[in-house]
Amino acid sequence: MAKRRYVARGVSGGYRIWDNRARRWWGDHYELCPDDLLAELNGAADPGRITAQLRRYRALRR
Repeated sequence: MAKRRYVARGVSGGYRIWDNRARRWWGDHYELCPDDLLAELNGAADPGRITAQLRRYRALRR
């Protein structure tokens, strides 16, 4: 199995997404683990679905 590019890492207060290729954080801080967003990023990477997932997780923070 190939190494995943994006992984969720636990940080104080929640999770952040780590980009293994660029070696930096990607996106925002999430209180809940963004499993479906990670699956989309590591899978088909459809920009429309990624944007919808980001909007959903931002709405959960409010």
